[in-house]
Amino acid sequence: MDSINREQPEQNHLDLVGTEAGEKIKELVDKTNTCYFCTTITTGQPLTTRPMSVQKVDNRGRFWFLSANDSHKNAAIQTDNRVQLLFQGSDYSDFLSIYGEASISTDKALIKELWEPILKTWFTEGVDDPRITVIEVVTKEGYYWDNKHGNAIALVKMAAGAILGKTLDDSIEGTLTI
Repeated sequence: MDSINREQPEQNHLDLVGTEAGEKIKELVDKTNTCYFCTTITTGQPLTTRPMSVQKVDNRGRFWFLSANDSHKNAAIQTDNRVQLLFQGSDYSDFLSIYGEASISTDKALIKELWEPILKTWFTEGVDDPRITVIEVVTKEGYYWDNKHGNAIALVKMAAGAILGKTLDDSIEGTLTI
């Protein structure tokens, strides 16, 4: 039996490298700044997963988060710095999986750069709260699933495919190598 990918009449796989990969990561993350931040990914145990807001992402596949120094997440990173970030931008597109290595910093200038007033919910002493740390994640591998022309065109293609009995969708996916 043929894979659904072989049934596609148009290209639906495109691996991205270097600058193109970094730009795709930034594009997808900018659509939703929340991800599932997964630790203990190499232990053979269930993943430890929690929602996190990305404070900053650059086009080189680096992410920055603010976290408490006494959090389970920080403790897990100190034991094993390999992490997985999982993003979903919409119901039908903008999916991203990032495998990377995390490091923890207490750089006050970086904390001030990343600070937003809403964070006082978790850091009650504000930007100078002594518990604040910065987690930087450097992408080692990534994979994306997206559409080529936006959700409206993707929906029209799916509907046409259903009517015609053909695999017509607007999907594109591939590896991301920085």
